[in-house]
Amino acid sequence: MKVLIALFVVVFVDVVASQCSCNNMKWAKCDGDPCQCSLMFTPAIKQVLDCTKLIPKCYLMKAEMYRARNNLTTRSIGGKPVETAFVDNDGIYYPECENDGRFKAIQCNGTDVCWCVNSAGVRRSDKGDKNIKCEPVETYWVRLELKHKDVAVPLDAAKLKTGIENALLERYKLDKKFVTEIQYDKDGRVIVVDVQKDKKERVTDLSLMTYYMEKDIKVKPLFQDEKPFEVSVEGSKVSMENILVYYVDEVAPTFTMQRLTGGIIAVIVVVSLIVIAGLLVVFFLARRQRAQYSKAQPREMETMS
Repeated sequence: MKVLIALFVVVFVDVVASQCSCNNMKWAKCDGDPCQCSLMFTPAIKQVLDCTKLIPKCYLMKAEMYRARNNLTTRSIGGKPVETAFVDNDGIYYPECENDGRFKAIQCNGTDVCWCVNSAGVRRSDKGDKNIKCEPVETYWVRLELKHKDVAVPLDAAKLKTGIENALLERYKLDKKFVTEIQYDKDGRVIVVDVQKDKKERVTDLSLMTYYMEKDIKVKPLFQDEKPFEVSVEGSKVSMENILVYYVDEVAPTFTMQRLTGGIIAVIVVVSLIVIAGLLVVFFLARRQRAQYSKAQPREMETMS
């Protein structure tokens, strides 16, 4: 009888443990009654999670940095919607988070070099020291540039749009009203999705969707079940092979020459040299003409005399 009771207790504990998990974050450690899940930021610091929602991007980046530093598994190796749009070229860093999981406006990655970020945690200024002045800036528009894998039959653009809206709602809890436009190039297999909210809206955090989606497509899903991101179109599942995210903030970023690529800087230098060379040619021609004029004047005087 005691053996049966012991077996029952073990089975009961296993069932309870299996139910105590965080479906939105596979790295979370969950236990207790009631069930509580948390993410490790350092060996001594962990963040309690609300697993009924997508986990804030700032928390995810802190956890990913912790895992990377401790050799834990983390990751594998359209165009701008407006001129002020920009992409995240810096990658992951160890961020400072507000109490609600949002990014602090200034980030330093634990060093003396600091920069300003938007609400998505993406750098929007040149780097400086700890005296850099940063104000909170909201990302109100993101453009998702997707490329889907080969399909046997060409996709219907209208049905693809419906499928994407449904997928974003079901997987990332993104209301369809935020999907303002979807464009499709069937020859290039490129899908451009514009997700936009009111500039003054501070409730919806677009970075939740973008971060989870980038992991889904580029690396591995952060969800517990690790199911891939797929779009249902006429009963068929369409998978993505690449994603590029453009960010548009309520205030334009403040990048200067440091942000320009080597090619653009090279063009500017060449054009500047051409202009300087042209000015020098004009200067020396004018000087030569003045010298010739000065020599001609005495001869004219001798002829007159």
